[in-house]
Amino acid sequence: MLRSSISIPSNIAEGSEKNSIPDFQRFINIAKGSAAELRTQVYISREIHLFSDKDSKNLLNELKSISKMLQALHDSLKNRKP
Repeated sequence: MLRSSISIPSNIAEGSEKNSIPDFQRFINIAKGSAAELRTQVYISREIHLFSDKDSKNLLNELKSISKMLQALHDSLKNRKP
């Protein structure tokens, strides 16, 4: 879970330093994949009782929000010139 959570901002940072919008978008997609991976790990953690229902719900809501923000960032780049 730690690796997945660190991967999200790390991929955003790496992509922002690329010299092309398509590369940045690719890294945003990788970050979204890490967020999906982390959501899955939260679901599993709840099922095996590592997280309470309340804590897992809060984390899942945060991760869904992060995924929406990443998608909005990705979409905003479509209108930018290289």
